[in-house]
Amino acid sequence: MADDAVRAGTGDANPWLGGLFAPVREEITAVDLPVTGRVPDALRGRYLRNGPNPVHVEDPAAYVWFSGEGMVHGVRLRDGRATWYRNRWVRSDAVARQLGEKVLHGPRHLVDFAPNTHVQQFAGHLLTLVEGGALPYELDSQLDTVGPYDFHGTLPGGLAAHTVIDPATGELHAVAYCPAWPYVQYLVAGTDGCVRRHVDVPVTGRPMMHDFSLTAHHVLLYDLPVAFALDRVDPSAPRFGWDPDRPARLGVLPREGDARDVRWLEIDPCFVHHAMNAHERDGLITVHLARYERLFDGTRKGRDKQPAHLERWTVDPTAGTVLRSRLDDRAVEFPRVDPRRLTAEHRYGYAVHEPLGEDRGGFGVGLLKYDLERGTCDEWPVPPGGDVGEGVFVPAAPEAAEDDGWVLAYAFDPERGATDLLVLAARDLAAGPVARVHLPVRVPVGAHGNWIPDLG
Repeated sequence: MADDAVRAGTGDANPWLGGLFAPVREEITAVDLPVTGRVPDALRGRYLRNGPNPVHVEDPAAYVWFSGEGMVHGVRLRDGRATWYRNRWVRSDAVARQLGEKVLHGPRHLVDFAPNTHVQQFAGHLLTLVEGGALPYELDSQLDTVGPYDFHGTLPGGLAAHTVIDPATGELHAVAYCPAWPYVQYLVAGTDGCVRRHVDVPVTGRPMMHDFSLTAHHVLLYDLPVAFALDRVDPSAPRFGWDPDRPARLGVLPREGDARDVRWLEIDPCFVHHAMNAHERDGLITVHLARYERLFDGTRKGRDKQPAHLERWTVDPTAGTVLRSRLDDRAVEFPRVDPRRLTAEHRYGYAVHEPLGEDRGGFGVGLLKYDLERGTCDEWPVPPGGDVGEGVFVPAAPEAAEDDGWVLAYAFDPERGATDLLVLAARDLAAGPVARVHLPVRVPVGAHGNWIPDLG
């Protein structure tokens, strides 16, 4: 009950603990959820999304959103119905102890933390992901924690918040970092679930590499001015922020190369939190991403921050140039594409239209669909007081056209005071949801998710 009082009373003092960001205190299971509209019969699987949700906050004034333990929220869709909603904390050692449960068996590396950023199905394992040196944790089909996962003993360190599964090979690619390492680590895991390749790329100054980009032949490394500094009082508690003296550069690593093959290209100072996709043709690499002029520089308070804008970068590794083109003046984040188009040319992309200002309620005032070939954008706006999270594209069938499918996202409904799972037709995003699955609770503002299709 003490945490409830803290959460209710500290929203103004710490916005990460109030309003739509306030953590939930219970794990629930709800079945046969009410639906407005019609869930497409082809949607057979689970929509899962991860995000920070602290079990207990020792010092509310010092809490930051990135530090909350992970909680996965999921909805199962099948045969035109929403059969269940579940939310479950990821049981790291600390979470298990706080909940009065036994610590799970399994490997431990340098850092143990309940992953709070992403969720990914790979090689038969449902993995929750986080950066900074921690292992992923595996969940079962009901979202209960199986334990930490080290790719059958082959993962040399931690994993990463973002991974790319190459549609051509089925292999998983990631770029991992840890503030204690003098390098970042490019990882490739085979379809057997074992890491078959890792490349340690030396870097200085402990850069934060939240995301990376992958093409058919190259890996893009974003070595930018956001970096970690070890706390002088507690060296085990590094903090990150904008370093104006740190140069910005883009690394181009051949997928089968080693560290000495990286071509580093100087770019203007900026930060890339999330990239949409990258591909290459005739020696040029094209990447679409959300670019910040600055981030984590201490000039803004609470949830207020500089905007990111969708840009197209054209990278010429031979000439050593990076040409930038802004595609939209709206503030955007959480860019995504059809997962079948990862590493390849794509026409469409999806993003969240972000609000700006310290008093913003959540992360999204609308969902966006970009036609990158025509240079147009469609938007579905949320109602006043609402919020929408990352949109995940789900194809209508394995061989369907690139935008023949649906965009799934959690959205807060201010009239109900609870969250809906939205199902929007990708070909007519602006028309609004074809179905709303009404969850019985509010899902706090979260990070990333994925659609996990049923196997049968």
